Amino acid sequence: MLQLTKRTEYGLIAMVHLASRAGEVVSVREICEHYPIPRRLVAEVLKELGRAELVESHRGASGGYALTREPEHIALSEVVAALEGAPGLTSCQADWGDPRRDGGHAAECGVQATCPIRSPIHRIREHLWGLMQRTTLRSLTSSAPLALESTHS
Repeated sequence: MLQLTKRTEYGLIAMVHLASRAGEVVSVREICEHYPIPRRLVAEVLKELGRAELVESHRGASGGYALTREPEHIALSEVVAALEGAPGLTSCQADWGDPRRDGGHAAECGVQATCPIRSPIHRIREHLWGLMQRTTLRSLTSSAPLALESTHS
């Protein structure tokens, strides 16, 4: 239903590792020795997260990356948005207004006005995104299972 890219998965792994070592500078080498993920890609992803001001880089022999905020103040949605944008679940939502997919013009859909799934899928997407907004890096470092809130609108 929702599939994150490998880049985002690696970024989340790196961010959770940084969260588990909050307040410390952690090298890309350490992250990649702890998890079997490609060093070059992790380095690229962390640079991108640095541009989003979620991590800061430290140069030098003991250099690496550190979170810019406490892990309880960084939401999963921020990491996902920094690396791939807010996810769309239907092709019409994913393509709507995306210049990479529709040449800069809103895609035309023949069933848009009477579509029976657009509104329910949109609500599901919003609830999923809301869960990502409520899920912090700190909660991902915990060994306890996530408590999923039941919301009825």
